[in-house]
Amino acid sequence: MSHDESYKELLSNRKATFQYEILETFEVGIALQGTEVKSLRQGGGSLQESFIDISKNELWLIGCSISPYSFGNIHNHEERRKRKLLAHKREVRRIATLIQEKGLTCIPLSLYLKKGLVKLKIAIGRGKKLH
Repeated sequence: MSHDESYKELLSNRKATFQYEILETFEVGIALQGTEVKSLRQGGGSLQESFIDISKNELWLIGCSISPYSFGNIHNHEERRKRKLLAHKREVRRIATLIQEKGLTCIPLSLYLKKGLVKLKIAIGRGKKLH
């Protein structure tokens, strides 16, 4: 991926590459509320304890922390709410079949801005045996 002015990483999950063997990656959109984008641009958030869940053929990001926007008012967002991920149906089906395999899981790797839109890079990974 070229690192030009249209790409800016907002959050990354550095632990993921140590804890998981990355097999395949996908780029998905994420449905955010107004103050969440502003908060991410300020660098407020964490992907550390987050994971991807599939329910009713939809991808959900769970456990991702986006800190409340400092200038937000009563319309500020909830910090750890479930966030819907936007992906093509065939990608969701592919991810679903992959994580039904033994030992495979879906993890978020990084959250970044691409041409003004917030995107999430997710990966199918196999847990490394940590001794």
